[in-house]
Amino acid sequence: MSFDIALTLSRGERPLRYTFTAGAGLTALFGPSGAGKTSLLDAVAGLLRPTEGHIVVAERSLFDSAAHIDLKPETRRCGYVFQDLRLFPHRSVRRNLEFGRRQGATLDWDHTIDLLGIADLLDRMPATLSGGEAQRVAIGRALLSAPEFLLMDEPLASVDGVRREEILRLIERIRDELHLPILYVSHDRAEVERLAQTIVPVLPLVD
Repeated sequence: MSFDIALTLSRGERPLRYTFTAGAGLTALFGPSGAGKTSLLDAVAGLLRPTEGHIVVAERSLFDSAAHIDLKPETRRCGYVFQDLRLFPHRSVRRNLEFGRRQGATLDWDHTIDLLGIADLLDRMPATLSGGEAQRVAIGRALLSAPEFLLMDEPLASVDGVRREEILRLIERIRDELHLPILYVSHDRAEVERLAQTIVPVLPLVD
């Protein structure tokens, strides 16, 4: 089992409840804007604390309110590709990648650069990159962090039509070659039907 999640989040005055399990591969959280998909990713990453419930990824308990387990974000070993990318604007592509680099990564430096096709971008600054180029760099930083699983929040949101197919093929390669559990957020049905082994509709129960 890649993901076993049952939790409650407090957003304003509304508690949001999510419950699902998923097997190996890429699991897509599919639903409209405002359903709380990003909040759910943040909870899995340890950036947002649930009020109750549990989060288990690849048989490892990251959070369990009953058992008083709440691992710190840096110990959860997740690679997070944020919707807004969050590249450091004052650092070159090379230095952005080096910032996230950790020992024990599934891919070494050279393999990661080759997989993503970003060798010619290493000395450039983020402001000079296209949406597709910046997205590949953000994915590379996540992969070099030695993750045990990946979180991807709308990774095609800033990519134009020309680059969209390129990034889709890249995500398919990561899914098929690295065999990491992936939790993937999108509101595009065609996108999730192409990529996902499991699709989880996110329409949280609201008290």
